[in-house]
Amino acid sequence: MGNVKMNAAIMKEKLRIEVGQIARPVPGPTEVLIKVQCIGICGSDIHYYEHGRIGRYVVEEPLILGHEVAGTVAAVGTKVTNVKVGDRVAVEPGVPCGQCDYCKGGRYNLCPDVFFLATPPDNGAWADYIVMRSDVLFKLPDTMSFEEGALLEPLSVGYHAMNRANVKPSDKVFITGLGPIGLLAIQAAKLFGVREIYASDVVAFRREFALKMGATAVFNPLEDSIAEEIAKLTDNNGIDVVIESSGNRSSISSTVNVVKRGGRIVFVGLPPENEVPLNVEKIIDSELNIYGVFRYANTYAAAIQAYAKSGLDISKVITHQFDLLDINEALQLSRTQKDKAIKIMIYPKSD
Repeated sequence: MGNVKMNAAIMKEKLRIEVGQIARPVPGPTEVLIKVQCIGICGSDIHYYEHGRIGRYVVEEPLILGHEVAGTVAAVGTKVTNVKVGDRVAVEPGVPCGQCDYCKGGRYNLCPDVFFLATPPDNGAWADYIVMRSDVLFKLPDTMSFEEGALLEPLSVGYHAMNRANVKPSDKVFITGLGPIGLLAIQAAKLFGVREIYASDVVAFRREFALKMGATAVFNPLEDSIAEEIAKLTDNNGIDVVIESSGNRSSISSTVNVVKRGGRIVFVGLPPENEVPLNVEKIIDSELNIYGVFRYANTYAAAIQAYAKSGLDISKVITHQFDLLDINEALQLSRTQKDKAIKIMIYPKSD
């Protein structure tokens, strides 16, 4: 099998990706060969494509991007027992070491030795096939499409944010930034039973999308007095949990003005700069709880179980679909047309 070739979209340098032939990977004893059925384009993929780095992660050699993936089991290693050839699976893109204190404590997303698809120097899934350790594969119910399986990855970010903030059905939640993560955070909040979900974004198209995804009300932070509007809508009870997914400097700073006293703030979106001002007096005086989110942990099985019978449809965030051979066209659309494109799915079409 080692001599078999496959297509892969390889980032050669910033703003340059070429689809070429490379060797199809071969699974080891505890690994699985997965025929990729669909892969999403994530904001981090775009960031690597444009800037060649995200924080401390720098692209120094040709890299295959893509980490939102679902596929079909094509071959299994000799020690694999949890999946079999033909199974439809979602792929959790991080493979932790399983031995460090973080892994043993259940917070394996903080593992310093994690392999993570499309995080340099680890190659991603914009290819016909990938190999992954079998324990990061999750069987998809017959009712779930491959697209929904791939979207479990960005959904997991929102799901983990809800876990971090200990969200309850009675909470009022406010989500800032309505890209795919923010929109799927709306769905995650619904999976947690939340009924009042407010949201904001500067792009009208995305605000309208949020209403389709089940937001109670939406705001334009450039025009609306959000704190005042929310006070009216909540009978002055205020917001229990703010999920900040925009990464916008102003939005990050304003979270302390929107959340109620004793409330919770979850920072998901990465700002362009490392330091953003926050009103510490308000944080202390209001006894606010502030959480960071780094990827997710222990979300896939729970999200599949909750979502499968929820009646929700996360695939509504998919606005465009492209063949892997047309990856450059897809990337240009994702980069330049945020008023038209939400989530773009890529489909390898080998054999």
